[in-house]
Amino acid sequence: MSRYRLTIDTGGTFSDLVLHDGATGALRVLKVPSTPDDPSRAVREGIEMLAADGVDPAQIGFFFHGTTVATNALLMERGARVGLAVTEGFRGIAEAMEQSRPFGRTIFDLGFTKPPLLAPESRTAEIGERVGARGQVLRELDLASIDAAIARFEAEQVEAVAICFLFSFMNGDHEQVVRDRLRAAHPEWWVSASSDLLPQIREYFRLSTTVINAYVSPVLGRYVNQLERILDEHGVAPGRRFTMQSNGGSTPFGSTSKTAVGTILSGPAGGVTASIALAAAAGDESIITFDMGGTSCDVALIQGGVPAMTTHGKVAGRDVALPMLDINTVSAGGGTLATVDAHGALHLGPESAGAVPGPVCYGRGGTIPSVTDADVVLGYLNPVALLGGALAIDAAAAERSIRERVAEPLGVDLWRAATGIVRVVNVTMAEAIKAISTNRGHDVRGFTLVPFGGAGPVHACQIAVDLGIRTVLVPRTPGVFSAQGLMLSTVKHDHVRSRLEPLLGLAEADVNARFQALLAEADAGLADDGFVPADRQLRPLLELRYAGQGYELAVPVTLPLGPGDLDRCRERFDDLHARQHGHAAPDQPVEVVNYRVEAIGLVPPVTVPDPAPATEPVESALAGHRPVLFPSLGDRPVDVPVYERARLLPGHAFAGPAIVEQYDATTVVCPEQDVTVDARGNLVVTLREVPA
Repeated sequence: MSRYRLTIDTGGTFSDLVLHDGATGALRVLKVPSTPDDPSRAVREGIEMLAADGVDPAQIGFFFHGTTVATNALLMERGARVGLAVTEGFRGIAEAMEQSRPFGRTIFDLGFTKPPLLAPESRTAEIGERVGARGQVLRELDLASIDAAIARFEAEQVEAVAICFLFSFMNGDHEQVVRDRLRAAHPEWWVSASSDLLPQIREYFRLSTTVINAYVSPVLGRYVNQLERILDEHGVAPGRRFTMQSNGGSTPFGSTSKTAVGTILSGPAGGVTASIALAAAAGDESIITFDMGGTSCDVALIQGGVPAMTTHGKVAGRDVALPMLDINTVSAGGGTLATVDAHGALHLGPESAGAVPGPVCYGRGGTIPSVTDADVVLGYLNPVALLGGALAIDAAAAERSIRERVAEPLGVDLWRAATGIVRVVNVTMAEAIKAISTNRGHDVRGFTLVPFGGAGPVHACQIAVDLGIRTVLVPRTPGVFSAQGLMLSTVKHDHVRSRLEPLLGLAEADVNARFQALLAEADAGLADDGFVPADRQLRPLLELRYAGQGYELAVPVTLPLGPGDLDRCRERFDDLHARQHGHAAPDQPVEVVNYRVEAIGLVPPVTVPDPAPATEPVESALAGHRPVLFPSLGDRPVDVPVYERARLLPGHAFAGPAIVEQYDATTVVCPEQDVTVDARGNLVVTLREVPA
C-alpha cells in the first residue's frame, strides 16, 4: 500500500500542491510559482521540492490534478487550428448560433460582436449525407465528399477536426465512418465526433461543444503527455492519475484529452467539492463559495449540501453543453490591474499581472499596480514577505506604482487610491455573488460565505459586511483549498441519449429498456477505469420539460420503474420546476428530452485529524501588530493585532479588526466581526450584533 496522496492545482499565479500522509493523516501544503510557458514544469518543481523534503515520490499512490490549460487556451484563443465537417447544406449553424442576441448586459451593448469562429468557413467542409429526426437514413453517406474534406483540411493545415451532423444523436453511424476515415488518413489529427462526445438534442450547442473540444484537445493532450512523462520519471501513482472535470468529478488521465472540453472549470470545481465536505462537517449546508485567485474570482451556491448544476455553460462567449457546476466567474483577482483612463476614471481589469511578471510588489518586473499591491499598501498583506518568508515583498515599489499611476492621475492621496482599488474589485465580486443568489430569489443573508484561494480570505470579510452575510467560514488551508478538494473528488462520467417524446402514454417498460443500454455503457466505462463493482455507482436521470420549452430539468429515477412511477416522476418535475423557477404548470403536457446516467467511481476517502483544543490563551497566537486601513475606522491606518494561524486552536476567540497570517493565505477580519476557532480548526467569522 502506498503512503501518500498528492493533488496539484496548476495555473494562476501559483500552482498549489497538497500532500496527504496516510500514515499520520497530516496534510503538507506547497505553493510553487506557475510556469505559463510550460505548466508541467511547475509540477516537476513541486514534486522535486517534496522529494528534497523527505517524501518518496514512489510512495505516492494517487495523483489528482486540476488544470487551467484548456481554459486558458480558449480564453486567450491559443488552441489548435480546427477543421469542421457538417451535413451538406448546414454550414451556417455556428454563425446562426441560437438565432438571437445573448441576454444580459450584451442587450445594451451597441458594440456587441459575436466571438470569432474557431472553425471558420474556410476550414468547414460539407459532407453529403442526411439522417432524419427519428434516426432514419434519408441520404446515404457520400464517400467522395469525405475525400474532398480531407483534401480541404490538408490544404488548410488543420491540427484537429470536429464532426457534427444533423440528428447524429439519433444515429451516429455516418459520423463514425467519417471519424475513422479521417484518423486513418491522418493519425496525428485530433478528431472529435459529436456522437461520441455529446449525443443529445440541439444542433448548435452540440456543434459548439464539439468544436471547442477539438480546439483545446491538442493543447491539453500535449500537456498531459508531458505530465505523464514527469510522473513516470518519479514513479508517481502509476495507473492512478486523475484530472478534475467541470462536473465536480474526476476522470483518468487516459480520458482527459478525449473530453478536454470537460475540464474547462477544472480548477474551480475542486474548491466547490472541498466546500461541500467542509459545510457537511460544520453542519451548515447553505453556503456560497468564494474562490479568489490571481486572475479571477469564482463563486458558486450550495443549498442543502447540493451544488447548483447546469447543462449549458458559457465560457468567453462560447457555449458548452456539458453538465458542469454552476460557477460564476468574473475577472477579479489579486493580479487584476488598476488603470486610470484619459477621462480620469479608475478601471480594474480585465487585464491581469498573471504569474509573469506578477504584482509590482513581487519584484519580478511588474510596473502596473494590481489589487495585491493595494492590499500591501493598506496593510492587509505582510509588507515584508509572504509564503512563510519565501516570497519577498517590495512594499515601497507597490506604493510608488499606485501613487504614480493611480493617486496622482486622480488627484487623491495614496490611501484613498489604494482604498478605491479595493472597493472597486470588492463591488465586482459582490455583484458576482448576487448573480447566483439574490438575482435568483435567494436571501444572501441566510448563507455562509466560504472564502479560499490565495486572495479570497483577504477580501471576503469586507464583502460579507457589505452584503449583510452574517457568517464567514475560513478553511484551515484556504490558499490551497481547491487542490485539497481534488483529493475528495470521485471519478464521474456522464452518459446521455436524446429521445424527444411525450411523457404521457410512455410505458415504464420502454423507459427501463432505454436506460439499460446507457447503464451497461456506464458500467463498462467504470470497469475500464479499474473500478471493481463495489466501487461503482450509477445514477439514472430523466431530463424533462414542459412541451415546447427551451430547457429541461433532471429528475432522478429509481430503476426498474413500475406502474405509476412515471406519474410520480411527473409530480417531482413540477415540484422541481416550482423550486427553481418559481412556478409550475401541472396542467401542461411534459416531454422527455434526454435519458442520462451519471457513472461514479468511488475513490478511497482521506481523513485529516482535527487539531487539539487550545490550552493557552489566544494571546499566545499573537505575532505582533501593524498599521492597517479599514474604511469604517477612518481614512488612515490604525494598529491592529496580527495572529499566527498555526497557533490558533479550537476554543480560541478574538474580536476584529485583526489580521490572521499563514503560509498559504491571509485573513483580514473587519472591525464589525468576531472570530472563533471551531473544533476542526476553521475560523468562524461572525457579524457582531449591534445593540438596538
